[in-house]
Amino acid sequence: MKHAFSIGLPAGYRVQDVLAFHSRDAESVAEQVSPSALSKGMLLDGLPVVLTVTLPSAGGGQGVVAHCAAGIDLPPHARTLPDGMAAKIEAAARNILGLHIDPAPFVAFARDDALLGSLVARQPGLRIVQSATVFEALTWAIIGQQINLPFAIALRRTFILQAGRPHSSGLYCYPEAADAASLTAEDLTSRKFSRAKAETLVRFASLVASGELDIVEHAANPIPAICKNLLAVKGIGPWTVNYALLRGYGYADCSLHGDVAIRAALQRLLGEDSKPDMARTEAILQQYQPHRTMAAAHLWASLAERPNENA
Repeated sequence: MKHAFSIGLPAGYRVQDVLAFHSRDAESVAEQVSPSALSKGMLLDGLPVVLTVTLPSAGGGQGVVAHCAAGIDLPPHARTLPDGMAAKIEAAARNILGLHIDPAPFVAFARDDALLGSLVARQPGLRIVQSATVFEALTWAIIGQQINLPFAIALRRTFILQAGRPHSSGLYCYPEAADAASLTAEDLTSRKFSRAKAETLVRFASLVASGELDIVEHAANPIPAICKNLLAVKGIGPWTVNYALLRGYGYADCSLHGDVAIRAALQRLLGEDSKPDMARTEAILQQYQPHRTMAAAHLWASLAERPNENA
């Protein structure tokens, strides 16, 4: 079954940022990216879904839209989408397009800032691209703990192949909690996961699948409560929670002071011989409350610039 819809995009929307984020894995099994579109496989309420988003040319003006179409593998004899499925698909589309955090307030806040002002000027319209679902963001954060990005990407691919399911199109779908909870730590350690990372991933998925851990933001479960409950899970620390808030919830004030790349970007920006430690990094980032997520985005983006571009 198909579900088609369109999403309006802001003026100057940075198409290439979105395509680059979703094409970081050259051997991806759950994403397919072309110069003008991306397809994303995911499990939603137990059903395989492939969401395809066709994007306009870069730098489009007002009134530009992304055209979205989701193919849902329904059970035999099912004729209609389950209740709430269309809303979940449309929310996933907004996530992967990075439309939750409006960058304008941070741009106004930091325009004349001595440290980040020049970065902001060089990266107009920069946004935070998110994972399709909160569960994907949290598992990705766990997978990426204390390892380099290429290795994390390889582990993520393995996790999808082990816990996900194929869509009728052939693209794999990122697993939900129940699928991941069916794994054992040994399933993962046999595929280069560390024992601690494997146990944390399975533990987290099991807690979510059983309902013991609620990761859905709602009135009775606000972000502070979610953070507290996540930190109570063995193997999940502040960096994992903050990264998941950024990629999963689109939270505007995440402090990524424990992130090595953020510290490296600050070292380069400050012109110092070593990275600032976490305490100093946290103090620097506190200057940008309540916009620390966008501050992180600009610091990450600065690492892709050539050194002489700052001259």
